[in-house]
Amino acid sequence: EVITFSEADYEGVRLPHDDSVVVTLLVELFTMKRILIDSGSSTDILYKHAFDQLRIPADQLKPVKTPLVGFVGETIHPLGSINLSVVAGTTPRQAQVEMTFLVVDTPSPYNAIVGRQCF
Repeated sequence: EVITFSEADYEGVRLPHDDSVVVTLLVELFTMKRILIDSGSSTDILYKHAFDQLRIPADQLKPVKTPLVGFVGETIHPLGSINLSVVAGTTPRQAQVEMTFLVVDTPSPYNAIVGRQCF
């Protein structure tokens, strides 16, 4: 199915458009807002403040030995990884996938970052 945009979709958008894509997804049956779609990211990140709100016990995290390098050049050691059910869209145009998130304890205006392999 072709996705198209009309002139009405550009109302209030200043061109050239280079804004971030920020979405709301259903994560483990919780509506999670402020999720950044980053097509340049090779991994999916869940920030600890959002992980805590999901009320998943920390012992459910799987150990991760490889640190992350990026963000602003610093090295971050993930608290662990976790597989979560994620739903995008609404019926009848809905996709559900299981995603592996690395949980990090660092400040962010986002709850999560979804990388290029998400959907």
